[in-house]
Amino acid sequence: MAVLTSEQRQALWAEFQRDDTGEIAVTKPDLRAAVDAIDDWFDANAATINQAIPQPARGALTARQKALLFMHIMTKRFKAT
Repeated sequence: MAVLTSEQRQALWAEFQRDDTGEIAVTKPDLRAAVDAIDDWFDANAATINQAIPQPARGALTARQKALLFMHIMTKRFKAT
């Protein structure tokens, strides 16, 4: 899966600022740099993340399903319910 486009990153950056994440103690450009870096990191480490998934799930799940599973895990771990 390719990195997000500049427009998608901009939209994500803006959405994150509207989210109830508490006070953000960095500047807007610094936050945007973090968005870009994390997106680049996911792209560079996609194979490693995929290898962490045991078979048969690794072979049976689509890339989209794996990404959604990752998202659900991260949300559950870090977002207040």
